[in-house]
Amino acid sequence: MDLPPVGLGTMGIDDPDAVATALSLGYRHLDTARIYDNEAVVGEGLAAGLTDDDLDREDVTVATKLWIDDLAADSVGPAARESADRLGVDAVDLLYVHRPRGDYDPETALPALDRLVTEGLVRNVGVSNFDVPDLDRAIDALDRPPAAHQTELHPLFYRAELLDHAREHDYSVVAYSPLAGGRVREVDAVVEVAEARDATPESVAIAWATAKEPVVAVPKASTEAHLRANLIAADLELTDEEVAAIDAVEREEELFPE
Repeated sequence: MDLPPVGLGTMGIDDPDAVATALSLGYRHLDTARIYDNEAVVGEGLAAGLTDDDLDREDVTVATKLWIDDLAADSVGPAARESADRLGVDAVDLLYVHRPRGDYDPETALPALDRLVTEGLVRNVGVSNFDVPDLDRAIDALDRPPAAHQTELHPLFYRAELLDHAREHDYSVVAYSPLAGGRVREVDAVVEVAEARDATPESVAIAWATAKEPVVAVPKASTEAHLRANLIAADLELTDEEVAAIDAVEREEELFPE
């Protein structure tokens, strides 16, 4: 998929105006999930944003995720249709398996998702929070490699092997929580680059993530100021030395473990 460098993560957003504002500022990738319980909010914001004469539905990638109790073969279709209805779209552009847990069986869940692509309800299949063996099994079970793999990725946590796998199989990596829940302001290497560049630590963290091909980021923001700042962060080009300095940060545990 041709995803923009920065999209909007919507976990915790309960105001459709935030989504509409994001679209007016230039966001073209909206990311939600059934478990966030805000697909209707995202759909309302999308509908409001599409009143702009310069924005067509085809311009916006709308992504959501099936939770672990939606993944039995006979549940995938109904769950996806419910999500599409709440989002107010005829087709979901990118539908993820949220986690390879619960009712997930790659031999049944993934072919069910492929059938939704054939039917036109889903345009692309993605996976989320997978490890390399899970990714390999998904590639074996799907008609084609996943369009994207969404995973936690920020200066305090990332797995290089997941990026290597994505490069090998030609799919996008979508970085969630790229600001580490605000903790990037406490990372010395990030702060040092930010001060040298007259930028914010948040901008540097996003720029660091998107410098890692094939990574795009979906930071959450709800205020216009933060939405603007996150969107323009992709224009900040770090040097190889700056990226390496942040790469060298001592890693901590992920924010959203199993």
